[in-house]
Amino acid sequence: MTYDIMFLRVVPGRSFDETLKAINSAYDPDADIEPMKLTGEQRANWARLIQRISRKVGPVTTEDFPYSLTLWRDGPAGHLQLDYDGDTANIEIPYRYPGSEALPIMAEAYRIGRMVEEECGLEGYDHEVEQPVRTGDVHVAAARLGGIARWARETLT
Repeated sequence: MTYDIMFLRVVPGRSFDETLKAINSAYDPDADIEPMKLTGEQRANWARLIQRISRKVGPVTTEDFPYSLTLWRDGPAGHLQLDYDGDTANIEIPYRYPGSEALPIMAEAYRIGRMVEEECGLEGYDHEVEQPVRTGDVHVAAARLGGIARWARETLT
């Protein structure tokens, strides 16, 4: 289980939630998953994003998979994973940062999230704390991550 921050290419005239609802309503669990088909522009966006994150945040590892492009960031703040398929992206942070340990990784996640929005034209939303990434309060998100991680450490181990 991870703390997830979602990014979508919001349909003009629709809200984030309306776009998400349309995507979810079109989902067929019995259908074969189609490999992603990135446009040249989407590939260029990803390349710029990787360069920008590497330059402004720190080293990353990337890999291309049939269904997404994936970036891993392992740094002093902690670990996060970013998956991108052209029209959506997702940042995942493991629940292993209790209390105040959550702030550095959450600050990094929001910083990277804002870069995803700028470079890829996607809109980010943190459903864990019901706030957009662009204007969201990283301290609120860190309190949520840190609280759940503390609870899991105290309760599940």
